[in-house]
Amino acid sequence: MSSSPEATSPRAQLSQLNQRLKNIPHFLPYSALIIGAISMGTSGILVKWADAPGAVSGFYRMLFAALLFSVPFSMEVRRQPVRVSRALWFTLLAGLLFAGDLAVWNTAVLMTSAANATFIGNTAPVWVSLGAWLFFGERPTPLFWLGLLVALGGAGLMLSGGGQAGSQAVLGGLLSAVAGLFYAGFFLATRVARSGLSAFASWWISAGVSAGVLLISSLLLGQPLWGYPASTWLSLLGLALITQAGAYLLVNYALGHLPAPIVSTTLLLQPVATLLLAIPLLNEWPTPLDLAGGALVLAGVWVVNRFGKTGADQ
Repeated sequence: MSSSPEATSPRAQLSQLNQRLKNIPHFLPYSALIIGAISMGTSGILVKWADAPGAVSGFYRMLFAALLFSVPFSMEVRRQPVRVSRALWFTLLAGLLFAGDLAVWNTAVLMTSAANATFIGNTAPVWVSLGAWLFFGERPTPLFWLGLLVALGGAGLMLSGGGQAGSQAVLGGLLSAVAGLFYAGFFLATRVARSGLSAFASWWISAGVSAGVLLISSLLLGQPLWGYPASTWLSLLGLALITQAGAYLLVNYALGHLPAPIVSTTLLLQPVATLLLAIPLLNEWPTPLDLAGGALVLAGVWVVNRFGKTGADQ
């Protein structure tokens, strides 16, 4: 029996194809998101391998990434010139804050375990929500305060009984918490910057500012900019390509296809990836307190991400 002309028409075939595609999970966006989160999780590993001063490793990370995207940025500027505006000033502030985050966090990684530094630094979403309340009037829900307490309790556990005992490890954990504050400030400033600039333009300009600030910091602190072994340069290049450029592109691609709550929650894989990768790559074995504290940090940040904002903001 022959099929009807309507069933075999190009329009009918296209409709059937679209229906099949709707039934297929968003494989590529989800894959990009997971790979992006894991790529971010390699940051602590690569900083340890580089074994360069915090400001120096941050400088080369941002310099290499900015140079990689300099041509696409110049093409975008031709299409949409960047003008002096409130958005531009906040982009410059975002670059300054991100430079502080990298300098402090990179130093912390060299003082404590990569996993601890990443978990404690990952409390940044909590401070972003708190900052949004203080500066933008976004009132948090009661569950936000629960998430805040849980995350801080987890960070406290990691500080009190980390795998690397001693005052240096505790100082590294405290520096990670400070880095989380810088990172939160970076996100809040970028939020304002995005009101007048594209995501790519604001990222590139802030990356250039970060590189400049970190260069000046390295010179003022007397930290050498060269003379490192080949393994250090490879690690610094990996930070730029894998953590800064690769993860940025993958997560931004996922944001264009998936709801923001899914993206923010999935990014909690970052410290988990660091924890798991640090075992074979750095021989850093977590203690029971590390695991318990890390689980509490993730739980608290998840509660803040999922329930911490008012209904109007979700």
